[in-house]
Amino acid sequence: MTNTTITSVRGLHDSPDFPDVNRLIALMTGAEKHAPAAHSTTDALWVLYNRVLRVTPATADDAGRDRFLLSKGHGPMAYYAILAAHGFFDEKLLRGFGTYDSPLGHHPDRLLVPGAEIGSGSLGHGLPLAVGTVLGLRAQGLTDPRVWVLVGDAELDEGSNHEAIAHAGPAGLDQLHTLVIDNASATHGWPGGIASRFEAAGWSAATVDGRDHGALYAAFTAPHPGRPRAVVARVEPKG
Repeated sequence: MTNTTITSVRGLHDSPDFPDVNRLIALMTGAEKHAPAAHSTTDALWVLYNRVLRVTPATADDAGRDRFLLSKGHGPMAYYAILAAHGFFDEKLLRGFGTYDSPLGHHPDRLLVPGAEIGSGSLGHGLPLAVGTVLGLRAQGLTDPRVWVLVGDAELDEGSNHEAIAHAGPAGLDQLHTLVIDNASATHGWPGGIASRFEAAGWSAATVDGRDHGALYAAFTAPHPGRPRAVVARVEPKG
């Protein structure tokens, strides 16, 4: 299989409301912001929530909703900003980010953050949890909801992800979608690039410019019958 690289369809930062996300991120002050981790995810998260994910505040508990799992949970400011922008909670909460009595911690807590599907921050957990979520949905006969998980390229060093990737392809988990934010922070490389790693395990995969909203949307919505989907979004190197 050939790794597909999708180039611009509509151009960079082409969502008209996107600048508001940066305003919302700026409301969150204080230490331990992990700003590079947050900003590396901003464009991809915006496209997902604005144009792809079938979940709203009104349907956040519906069995038929799409699920989004943030595995890269150590830089959640963009995630919080985009949840607020889409009405999952009041943007006033953003100003208290990381404070003692705020629900918006340095790592998301699914019991405190409206719209969050998992508690995250321990790298390497999200993709296995996404595989389990798809298997759980299938066991209930729910084959329509899609499961998305956002991971960082460095997380793929974790053995738990090797096992999740190796299982999902042969199992044909086509409800599963993995978004890899590649900011060149992984310790180990992979011959042929990150996407080829997924393809070798039977996934459909594409590599895109992680700042190009049109290319991200095209990659997110490309058909992949019978196979899980991986989209590698390349952004600026960390630091």
